[in-house]
Amino acid sequence: MPEQVLFTPAAIQEPWGQQILARIESLHLPIEILPHNRLTGLRGDNERETYQISKRTLAVVTAPPSSFKLSPIPPSADWQFHLAEGCPAHCQYCYLAGSLQGPPVIRAFANLPQTLANLGGYERVGEATSFEVSCYTDPLGIEHLTGSLAECIRYFGTREDGYLRWVSKFDAVEALLDLPHNGHTRCRVSVNAAPVSMRFEGGTAPVAARLQVLRKLALPRTRGGGGYPVGVVIAPIMPIADWELHYTQLLDSISTALDFDGDLTFELITHRFTPGSKETLLEWYPQTKLEMDESTRKVKRNKFGGTKYVYETDIMKQLRSFFERELSRRFPQAKLLYWT
Repeated sequence: MPEQVLFTPAAIQEPWGQQILARIESLHLPIEILPHNRLTGLRGDNERETYQISKRTLAVVTAPPSSFKLSPIPPSADWQFHLAEGCPAHCQYCYLAGSLQGPPVIRAFANLPQTLANLGGYERVGEATSFEVSCYTDPLGIEHLTGSLAECIRYFGTREDGYLRWVSKFDAVEALLDLPHNGHTRCRVSVNAAPVSMRFEGGTAPVAARLQVLRKLALPRTRGGGGYPVGVVIAPIMPIADWELHYTQLLDSISTALDFDGDLTFELITHRFTPGSKETLLEWYPQTKLEMDESTRKVKRNKFGGTKYVYETDIMKQLRSFFERELSRRFPQAKLLYWT
């Protein structure tokens, strides 16, 4: 629950903004209607204080015109779109660190209907086209405040060729179970080994709760579930002490939770960081024990010249061999979408 909710004038004029306002009012949260469409007053005396103020704030704004020109996001999906930017969790390896401009306030977009109407132009007729909505936020973490994820699921349930993908570390899915998704939404949870999740994933639901949520979403409607296609994202994978033991225990837990046939995928993502994300994360979490030692890493460059630090080749081979072997043994019908 945010400590303050800010609405810009443009957002309050949107019909979807009015629906978000009604939700916020029903939760009796403090609301401020800003005099202009800029967010101000969120900076503290240092980056850590700015982070704390921002993470306690929900700002309801309108998505900028640039958001209507979608970007591809391989290997996760064909395209990405956004119902919000910023996340209420406190993961010390945060993927958003350094990638969004300004303080890390959670910005929910009030012009969602326009965003959804824009997606049709990106669908390939007669061919499945996937859309990822979790790149810049955890949509389930703010769903009780916005209702936007449910609206996206309803929209994709009406599409011929469009498919929605979202992932979360939260567990409040009851309102999603009965939605008419028609198999066009894949719900995923992000999980990790206990030493990683307990140390670095603050403010999230416990891994056990996330897996029970995945079970609820995947169970057929005849058994009280949502009947959704589902997925497990194991990320960020780290070669911590006794990593094989801890990740074996995690895979055991996944097996127990998903002890029935269903449409299941896996995505495996190893830990990596950039110079910019490391700098931001150390400002946000100055006492973090997260390993970000460039001297033990391999440099990887993207096509735009950006630099990221990934694990050395031998470590990556060990990790990949373990997960591919264990997943094929435990989940022979599941599809491993990618390793990175």
